[in-house]
Amino acid sequence: MRDGRTTKELIDRTALALFAEKGVKETTIRDIAETAGIAEGTMYRHYSGKEELAWRLFVENYTALGEALATEERRFATARDKIRAMVHYFCKAFTEDPDRFVYLFFTRHDHMRRLHPRQPNPYLVFRRVIRQAMNRGEIPKGDPDVATSMVLGVVLQVIDSRLLGGRIKRSIASLADDIAEGCWKAVA
Repeated sequence: MRDGRTTKELIDRTALALFAEKGVKETTIRDIAETAGIAEGTMYRHYSGKEELAWRLFVENYTALGEALATEERRFATARDKIRAMVHYFCKAFTEDPDRFVYLFFTRHDHMRRLHPRQPNPYLVFRRVIRQAMNRGEIPKGDPDVATSMVLGVVLQVIDSRLLGGRIKRSIASLADDIAEGCWKAVA
């Protein structure tokens, strides 16, 4: 007897790869089913349609990334070390699972407004670290949302230049120290 979780994981992994490669709009349920080697009807046992699948993949992976970053930052005492650890994790995640990261990167604007305001996510983790650092005097006081946006802007712009412009040829993982230092300079 088949385990439904195994099929769901196959659907999720296949959709993630196709969404990262072709985009959500350009990928059909048929594409996912054919690539996964399953019947189209099987897809509908797990998801009501492509939009639900895209949303579930986003929210589950984005939340997991936020939780992983929170775990990383808790290992360190200073804001600088926390930011460095989170940037390194970001870069490692990009390198180890590019489909997941590319999917999150390219679809975040489609899904961010649907997130619950307190749902664990990378932005909230960085914001908490920055707010606490401001309160402890590790970085100048200011608007934590502006500072968080500046830090994430450093990270995301490097990724953007790697993915879209092709201007950055080095691996994202090899740039982790430089990115982390840029993030720190943005807030310090």
